[in-house]
Amino acid sequence: MPLAVESLTVLRGECPVVDRVSWTARPGEVLALLGPNGAGKSTLLRAILGLIPSTGKVSLEGRDLRTMDPRERARRVAYVPQRSQLAAGLTGMDVVAQGRFAHQGPLARLSAVDRQAIDAALERTDATAFATRPFTQLSAGEQQRVLLARALATGAGTILLDEPTAALDVGHAMAFIFLIRELAAAGQTIVSVLHDLDEVHRAADQAVLLHRGRLVAAGTPAQVLVPEVTRPVFGVTLVAGAAWGVV
Repeated sequence: MPLAVESLTVLRGECPVVDRVSWTARPGEVLALLGPNGAGKSTLLRAILGLIPSTGKVSLEGRDLRTMDPRERARRVAYVPQRSQLAAGLTGMDVVAQGRFAHQGPLARLSAVDRQAIDAALERTDATAFATRPFTQLSAGEQQRVLLARALATGAGTILLDEPTAALDVGHAMAFIFLIRELAAAGQTIVSVLHDLDEVHRAADQAVLLHRGRLVAAGTPAQVLVPEVTRPVFGVTLVAGAAWGVV
């Protein structure tokens, strides 16, 4: 069943920073959230998860996601923020292990299944070398790979990502694109904020373009990333080619 967002609105004071946005992300697809800085992309993700107040409806498998039991929601939806707020002296392994808490009973120790999921997630994101290192001493890109591993360790069918490639080097950014395509091919639902238009075309099945909190266009990348749609939003004419550029 899809993740459906219907007329989602977030107010800052009396000003809507997300204004009646609706879209649907389906299993087996990658949906890219696009738009300039301040368009409301990160706010939208946080509202979907119930981290900030909003109105409208967010449903997963036909159920209201924001009123779902928090542990069940954590098993069904994983989130990779744009920046980590973790400040405690946790190792990379400790951070990834957080992704298994929703599968455990109160005061339960990590099971063999939990440890297997953690090890597999670290390996899949090329983050095994960070397992014993303090998370706060990792670079921004290294932290991002650990946070992605935490999301994979949950086993959630839906993953929300906020600019996941922003701090990654070229090699790991390309590996990330391959990874989310693999996850989608396995039936997971992926929603990701992306800025690199080449990444959008390589990774996304659907694209949602936001501007000043409102939905401007939705469809395939080929339908959304056309000059008549993007020029009023970005203020430049985007040119497709081996690498995207502006004129």
